[in-house]
Amino acid sequence: MAGQARSGRPKQLFRNLNSKIASIPMILTAVVIFLGGTVWTVIYSFTNSKLLPRASFIGFDQYERLWAAPRWIISIQNLAIYGILSLIFSLVIGFVLAALMDQKIRFENTFRTIFLYPFALSFIVTGLVWQWLLNPEFGIQSVVRSMGWESFTFDPLYNSEIVIYGILIAALWQGTGLVMCLMLAGLRGIDEDIWKATRVDGIPMWKTYILIIIPMMRPVFITTLVIIASGIVKVYDLVVAQTSGGPGIASEVPAKYVYDYMFQAQNLGQGFAASTMMLLTVAIIVIPWAYLEFGGKKRG
Repeated sequence: MAGQARSGRPKQLFRNLNSKIASIPMILTAVVIFLGGTVWTVIYSFTNSKLLPRASFIGFDQYERLWAAPRWIISIQNLAIYGILSLIFSLVIGFVLAALMDQKIRFENTFRTIFLYPFALSFIVTGLVWQWLLNPEFGIQSVVRSMGWESFTFDPLYNSEIVIYGILIAALWQGTGLVMCLMLAGLRGIDEDIWKATRVDGIPMWKTYILIIIPMMRPVFITTLVIIASGIVKVYDLVVAQTSGGPGIASEVPAKYVYDYMFQAQNLGQGFAASTMMLLTVAIIVIPWAYLEFGGKKRG
């Protein structure tokens, strides 16, 4: 038996050989470019690199400067506000829309296309559209005032206290459709017999969703959370298109901080340190997801 097992291993090794050979360029790209670039960035975040990378190591000085910079602190605060609210509203609105779509309504395909269409637009286009809509001179505020409500004020992009909420509105408009589709796919995977059993038992629909359906959709929720969270960490285009980080630095985010220091301030070391902190944030999100998705299956 042991001999048969050993003889079977070479056969498994050469099974689907063409597919394995075809995947070699992708594997090399992932290892050399992505993994190599990541390691290179982390290493040079401990240097005093300015315009060009140089191996002048200064320990954790760049990280100390980073966390002492008011601009970085503001960007982290903005990211926290934007991220928490984006996660909550995206999941709630997306699930509610998916639950409504799951009722087999008329023109479902049309509504699904309408809700998903914004996701097909780039963040630059979305940012410019909402910059126009939130402009007090000819946007929503101007339209409402022209209807008679002269005291109506709605200019979040020009108010440093609430500018991040103006960016959040545009992000929700673009991303909620994708969340709806993911949730709808999860709802369509629920066995119809479960719904029939809850109707027979007289369980209210809202209680069915909370106590039965949502727990069954745990993998869908986890995957959706990871997709949303990874997009939150690297948000950049939307901010640049809407406010360019303004007023002042009120809508600064980490990705913009990295770009500005690496390509405008010519301070690669500081940019590398900030990007390493972003990488750490993504790792904190992805590693628990990978453990929950794959570690649990292996144990099972």
